Amino acid sequence: MIVVSWNVLHRIHAVNWSEPVIGNWSDERSRIGSVADFIAATKADVACLQEVSGDQLAMLRDVEEGELFATKYPRVPSYRRATTETLRDPAEYLVTIVRDTGAKLVRAEAFPTDGGKGFQRIELANGTTVINTHVSFGDKRTAQLARIAVEAGLAPGLAIVCGDFNADRATCAIDLGEGFTACVPLDGLHTRPRQLPSEKSQDIDHVFVRGGKALEASVLDGETRSDHNPVRVKLRFASVP
Repeated sequence: MIVVSWNVLHRIHAVNWSEPVIGNWSDERSRIGSVADFIAATKADVACLQEVSGDQLAMLRDVEEGELFATKYPRVPSYRRATTETLRDPAEYLVTIVRDTGAKLVRAEAFPTDGGKGFQRIELANGTTVINTHVSFGDKRTAQLARIAVEAGLAPGLAIVCGDFNADRATCAIDLGEGFTACVPLDGLHTRPRQLPSEKSQDIDHVFVRGGKALEASVLDGETRSDHNPVRVKLRFASVP
């Protein structure tokens, strides 16, 4: 099984934080079209996406043949600085795309401490559980990851937890608790490369697995489409020799 996770960057967040993506992609429709095409062309069984705008979601629906699960956050991003940019649908979504049939959404929640962060729990036809999450930065993280650990504990077989954790791998592993193995390598490309020195980690996008093993793991080059790079992990069940 191949899983890809990517924070594709909501345009309003990009404008508010003056992300270099704005300069690289002045036309948002071209950017989100390129993001959608990139994901559609990616050889993955499951794609977990964070910071999906309503405009991006519409693009994904246009090109994706897989089953798409979209969870809308109660908090809608708003511009905090003057801009002429607009979005048709400024809402923010967590999106999981499953390329095979028979998957179902078991649970989706926004965290009570952050209306713009949350998780989706998807059960695949083969019994695998995939939890796609976007976790808050700072003190809210511990309780949010404890909630995810409880949800993952309900899964009977292979459980995959992936997304943007807004913290380094070691910190997230402690908050998730025992039983999970981190898959994404810490060498090569950073998952969240930064233009200026920062106290924040440059590797905040992770894939944790319980009941399985990573055969391959890499950070892909998002080619400036987002402020994050996609991560790709090939997994197998622990019971497979």
